[in-house]
Amino acid sequence: MTATMPDFPSMRVLIVEDETIIAMDMQRKIKQMGCDVVGRVVSGEQAVEQALTLKPDVVLMDIKLRGRIDGITAAKRIRQHDDIPVIFLSAFLGNDSVRKEGAPLSNAMLPKPFDPYELKEAMSNIFKSRTNEPELHLIE
Repeated sequence: MTATMPDFPSMRVLIVEDETIIAMDMQRKIKQMGCDVVGRVVSGEQAVEQALTLKPDVVLMDIKLRGRIDGITAAKRIRQHDDIPVIFLSAFLGNDSVRKEGAPLSNAMLPKPFDPYELKEAMSNIFKSRTNEPELHLIE
């Protein structure tokens, strides 16, 4: 029996994962969900640069990354410049300090390996929260 996944229009996704095999698997699953992978990077520095350049609808980010900055620091830097949603996908979510530091910076935190249904549900919640924002009407 297959569970029905929440529906949302195709989202533009940036994958931040330093393990090539895992990143390729994530990309395949995300494409199967109907989303467009706009980039795949391996370091926190690249994550910040590409997020601010590509303006994806969501960043899927591991916490442990190559380079000088981790996923938590990268998310902080992205949020300083733009309100791009971040979903952390990590094997280290059992660590209390990771959860404490990462939770305020992310829209969701999912363990790896991730369940595609849980990821799609988290992405659907991001889409819904962004489309339910009150519209601004300009007075002419």
